[in-house]
Amino acid sequence: MAIDDARARTMASIEALSIAITVRSIPRVLQPLMATDLTIQQLKALTVIVTTGEGATGAGLAQTFSISMPSISKLVDRLAAAGLVTRGDDPADHRVRRIHATDLGRAVVRELMAARPELGGDVLARLTDDELRSLEIALRAISRVSRESSTPA
Repeated sequence: MAIDDARARTMASIEALSIAITVRSIPRVLQPLMATDLTIQQLKALTVIVTTGEGATGAGLAQTFSISMPSISKLVDRLAAAGLVTRGDDPADHRVRRIHATDLGRAVVRELMAARPELGGDVLARLTDDELRSLEIALRAISRVSRESSTPA
């Protein structure tokens, strides 16, 4: 019972620390978002496109965001004009056009959405070697569990 209580206290402490770190990181996360010319809708669409391995479709995006096909078509046109996405034929159905992120599109999403300023070089440089090794072990474990839980059974 004492082990379960200690584990529960440790998990609660980690959750509280995670929230505190996230709150302190908000200004650093917002910097690239404030500097982008993308609208929130464009950023949301680009993120979906980047995370869709087989490529998104206009119909799928329109349904996801509950907007009309003409609206999503214009949005994708703007993303394509910015070099963030390309359109191509669906190999299984030539009536369908697939929308794929370009390298630039993936880089934009990585920069804007995947930023972890709390793990930036300036923060990591101030940790001791032992702290860095412990953090690496913990992050590897979190990555493993996340990967396992996202893999279909």
